[in-house]
Order: sequence, then structure tokens, then C-alpha cells
Amino acid sequence: MSADSTTRQGNSLLAELPPAAAVWCSGLRKRYRRRTAVDGVSLTVGRGEVVGLLGPNGAGKTTVIKILLGLVRPDAGEVLLLGRPARDPHARARVGYLPELFRYQPWLTAAEVLALHVRLAGAVVPDQERRECLAAVGLADRAGDRVGGFSKGMQQRLGLAVALVARPELVVLDEPTSALDPIGRADVRDLLLSLKARDVAVLLNSHLIGEVERVCDRVVILDKGQVAAAGTLAELLGQRELRLRLDEVSAAAEARLAATGRLTRNGDSFTVTLAADQDTTTVPDLVADLVGLGVRVHAVEPGRISLEERLLDILRTDPTGDHR
Repeated sequence: MSADSTTRQGNSLLAELPPAAAVWCSGLRKRYRRRTAVDGVSLTVGRGEVVGLLGPNGAGKTTVIKILLGLVRPDAGEVLLLGRPARDPHARARVGYLPELFRYQPWLTAAEVLALHVRLAGAVVPDQERRECLAAVGLADRAGDRVGGFSKGMQQRLGLAVALVARPELVVLDEPTSALDPIGRADVRDLLLSLKARDVAVLLNSHLIGEVERVCDRVVILDKGQVAAAGTLAELLGQRELRLRLDEVSAAAEARLAATGRLTRNGDSFTVTLAADQDTTTVPDLVADLVGLGVRVHAVEPGRISLEERLLDILRTDPTGDHR
């Protein structure tokens, strides 16, 4: 086989390989004197995936982010960004970052701040695209205003524009909605979904659990510098609940309820905890059987354990099952 044909075959095989994960890290550790901030953290963020980073204050979330971005040197562990070592400037050039604490030069206008960061990124972004970026975060009519006159929420919107202006393939957001009102949070949610649709990966650190639950494909929960739990929302939340208000419940009807899942009763209110893998016919079949047994059904309310409830449960219970 000739060298040219071998090269063509190799290039063909490379073309068939899926792109490397946007973030891959393994065994990250970081100590500050006597305090262990990060202890054996491993995680991945796939292309076009939105991953939420959750945990209490001091859990190590911001330290992990700074390690991923090369702002903090780990004591141990490996990091790849977009298939390259995190220390590689070519990898970091394709990453957009909004830190939790940031400040822009108050004498610059919003448009000038974007222009400065485009130059720092070594990117070429036409003026029209920069204006579209400001419009995407709700600052289209404030492009010529000086940043010193911006509210905290407007500065946070500008920070989002800075993170997005250089067309990143990975966006890392550290508390991006902390200063925003409900409308601003909804705007950020829509923005994250649009990034996902464009196959841009997002790592989101937020205390707003409701926002994480709405936009994230997967969640990584940190506690005391370690990964306490990780997975899709379906995997983490697991069980579903079915709440019913019933009259004339016979022993046979109560046995039918108990056969469906773990049953609790409070007067005429019944709660059945369902396994996550039960199919879509479980609830209608149950209701039909109850009616057949003479039960009067006043209300049927399906529900799911919230991410907040699951997070508190994980953080309050150590690996041995003992409560703190």
C-alpha cells in the first residue's frame, strides 16, 4: 500500500470519529494549605450538552471551573478541553467564560468592551455580529453607553455577551443569573437552549436549582470537593409520585394501590411512589382498576421528586447512609 493511500485511509478514519468531548477531566485534586478544595473530581461535558454544576458554598465548584480553564494549577489530575490539553492556548481560545466576579472598565462603552475582548481572543468578528451578540443579551440599545452607568443586571448581560462574542465551542458560566430579574433569567434560559441547538457545549454553575432543572441535560453534584452524584435528571430524580384523593376505598382497592408502588395514606389522600421505569399505562390502568373496585376517584395528580429535594437528600446523607 502506498504512503498516499495510507494517508487517505487514515484521514478517512479520522473523519468518521466523533468530535472529542468539550470537557474531559479525571482525578482533579487541589489543596490550599490544610484545606482540600477539590478531591478526585472527574467529569465530562459532551458537544452540544448543557451540564449543571451544583453543590453548597465551599463545595469546590468554582475551583473546578478555574482548574478546567487553566486559571488554577491542580495538584493532580488531567484536563482536556475540546480534545486538547487545557494549557493549550488553541483550546482556550475556543472557550467563552463568564466568571462569578468580574468588572469591566467603567469608562468603556458596551461595544468597546466587546471589541477589546475580541482582540484579546485573537478572533475576527464583524461589527454586525458584535451588535447581534449585544442584541441577544438585551443590550442592543445600550451599545454606546458607558459601562460605569450599568446596573448589576446589565453588567451581567454584558458579561454573557463577552463570553459568547468570539463564537466559542464551549461556554463556561459561573452564576450567570445571580444579578438578573425573572425576565433576565428567562432570557438566559432561552440563550442556553439556543447554544445547545447550535451544538455549543455549556458548563453551568448555578445556585438557582429551578434554572438548572429547566435547561440541563445532566447534573454533577459536588460536596466537600468530591462528586456526590452525577447523571441525567431522570437518573438522579428516579422516582415519581402519584397523588390521589379517593372515597370508598375497600381493602382490595388499597391492596391494588400498594401493588403499584410504596403507598402512604392520610385520610382520603393517597400517595403512591412509582419506579422511574414504569410505563405510560401504569396510571390509567390503576385508575380503571380502582373504578372497577367501586372507588370514587376525585383527583389524580402525577408528580416528580424535585431536583432541590434530591439535592438536599444527597447532601444530607453520607456514602454510608448516616445523616450528618
